[in-house]
Amino acid sequence: MRETFDITGMTCAACSARVGKAAGGVAGVEEANVNLLKNSMELVYDGTDETCAAVISAIEKAGYGAIPRNPHGAQAPAQAAPAASAPGSVAEAAIEERKRQLIISAIFSVPLFYVAMGPMFGWPQPPALTGHPGMMAAALTQLLLCVPILFTNRHYFVGGFRSMAHGAPNMDSLIALGSAASAAWSVAGLYRMALALGVGDMDGAHAAFHNLYFDSAGMILTLITLGKFFEARAKGRTTGAITALMDLAPKTATVLRDGAEQEIPTEQVVVGDRVVVRAGESVPVDGIVAEGSALIDESAITGEPVPAEKAAGDAVTGATVSTRGWFVMEATAVGQDTTLAGIIRLVDDATSSKAPIERMADKIAGVFVPAVIGIAAVTFVVWFAISHDFATALTHAVSVLVISCPCALGLATPTAIMVGTGRGAAYGILIKSAEALETAGAATTVVLDKTGTITAGQPQVTDTIVADGATEAELLRVAAALERKSEHPLAEAVCRHADEVAPGIDGGAVVEGFGQLAGMGLAAIVDDVEALAGNARLMDEGGVDVAALAQDAARLADQAKTPLFFALDGRPLGLLAVADPVKPTSAASIRALHDMGLRSVMLTGDTQRTAAAVGEAVGVDEVVAGVLPSQKEEKVRELQQAGGRVIMVGDGINDAPALARADVGMAIGAGTDIAMESADVVLMRSDPADVVAAVELSRATMRNIRQNLFWALFYNAICIPVAAGVLTPLGITLNPMIGAAAMGFSSVFVVTNALRLRFWKPVIGDGSL
Repeated sequence: MRETFDITGMTCAACSARVGKAAGGVAGVEEANVNLLKNSMELVYDGTDETCAAVISAIEKAGYGAIPRNPHGAQAPAQAAPAASAPGSVAEAAIEERKRQLIISAIFSVPLFYVAMGPMFGWPQPPALTGHPGMMAAALTQLLLCVPILFTNRHYFVGGFRSMAHGAPNMDSLIALGSAASAAWSVAGLYRMALALGVGDMDGAHAAFHNLYFDSAGMILTLITLGKFFEARAKGRTTGAITALMDLAPKTATVLRDGAEQEIPTEQVVVGDRVVVRAGESVPVDGIVAEGSALIDESAITGEPVPAEKAAGDAVTGATVSTRGWFVMEATAVGQDTTLAGIIRLVDDATSSKAPIERMADKIAGVFVPAVIGIAAVTFVVWFAISHDFATALTHAVSVLVISCPCALGLATPTAIMVGTGRGAAYGILIKSAEALETAGAATTVVLDKTGTITAGQPQVTDTIVADGATEAELLRVAAALERKSEHPLAEAVCRHADEVAPGIDGGAVVEGFGQLAGMGLAAIVDDVEALAGNARLMDEGGVDVAALAQDAARLADQAKTPLFFALDGRPLGLLAVADPVKPTSAASIRALHDMGLRSVMLTGDTQRTAAAVGEAVGVDEVVAGVLPSQKEEKVRELQQAGGRVIMVGDGINDAPALARADVGMAIGAGTDIAMESADVVLMRSDPADVVAAVELSRATMRNIRQNLFWALFYNAICIPVAAGVLTPLGITLNPMIGAAAMGFSSVFVVTNALRLRFWKPVIGDGSL
């Protein structure tokens, strides 16, 4: 069973690592994925209440809180909103809280810094705070200005020391230790000043005055809060994709009840309700058109820019927009069962999962904070031994504590995944997990099903050739009259073509003695005259000479088209070529995959001749024809055993085994529910160009993650030794206040870098929502 928990008290990667370790150590838990960015945990466990309670207890013992979003596995009611709360509102609350803390801290930090550092810069000071007579007043002023800052930012101390008490120090512990050490040393300095002044030792009092670090204690907290404020603003933008999806759903719906129209909140619509939708309104829930018709803009769901005609019997999807017309629909799916809610869940689940690369960062984060505390302790001991000066040793130790940043390490991966999956959703690319997002970019081979993936999946008449002595109207009349009686997919294509070219052309035609001739075609009496439709063998047996059409028929067959001959009263009327046409973007997509270094393989159950023609038309590297569903899965396995990482793209039930076997399965959006379930990525637009876009997005996201991880590791590897004072012989030292500023902005850098993915666009096409 899978359960989502809201986790409280986490501030950095060390926290998320500790929570994951605590939850993962409980018997009955299979997997615990903790997301620092969303303050949540996805738990896979045996589903028992005892295990759930044990997990909550283990997390609380570790110093954090865990609240299940869906207690005891109860299912949310159908009318519930698709998500527990809008991530945008949570982000706004976090931003406002950081802003409040920052404003209060700044109000007291600015005068504190002025009073403490002003004399060094030659800034004018109040007379009461200058010289030996004003030393004690200046020291007490610094204390009074520092206390409100410490109180406003007390959460660092509460969380930091509590986590240390539980044996799991985190980023707050580093901040609390650094700030508390500076404040405690300064308070001790006040007592030394008072004692010195009590015995008239002005020099001793002056020396103690210059060893006060109230400004460092306050400014450390203020600068880190400044960084946290910018970080919260940047993190708020990463949830924009989910927020935008949630905003697509209309807030109200017009329903017919007791013969009258009523406007009600959308969450109150129930299955079976008749809902009225007018031009310009959004469809509130999923349903079937009962009466009326409309032109529906479905770009929000499918990414298709061209509106679709909807009439009685057609399905409509919630969050799409009626641009013209009026209709009444019957609700078939509401609340969390709608297509939009499913998309939101997919994006949310993907951002809650962990990519393999993130597990490396988690391992580092798990030992990072204790290691930093150890380095700070060693730094203090070494500097005290060298300088015999407590203040110098303390300054370097505090610098080490406040400059190290496990937060950047913890945000490096989830922020990029959050933005990347959200950006994919905007282009109709729904990625189910972070692992799929990572793996897609490392693929070496793309295996594509032919029908419905490379081709349209619906036969169409592509060519019309009229025989000498006949007319196109005569050909279409006989063709439509004959094929109208057949249930064959090719017959449907012929009838659809006739209706488009000449609507009603076979109206009034009398068809008698209709019969299907196995392996050859159709025969009937049309308007008292014998008519035939089928292949060359049928024409030959019926005594119809089609030699003049044979060359055209052979040419069309070589193009993977099926030539259908038509004859009336023993004379040929012509032929119609029917084929499953290649999608417009298929060839360009295959070329793009080649340019990206990926090998393409086309699998199909069709004949070798048809498959070869389609393969040549689009330029795939390998064509495998005549395969059964199980053989598709075997081909994927064979490619994997050869050392390849395989992406499988398909749309049908027969593709499901191969989709499940592949390293990454991609289901074309117009495909079956089974294909969707088996896939790791769903392409809503049914466009092969989105396969290219998914790989591009994966590579862009992974490149961003590697940049973030490099910065997080490089920053700490450089800054911690500098803060420890290794460059002091060269005259380079680091003040704790500078260290605190650097710590705060390192996290801002990581999140801001991840936000660059918001500008990503696919190379082929631009079907953004």
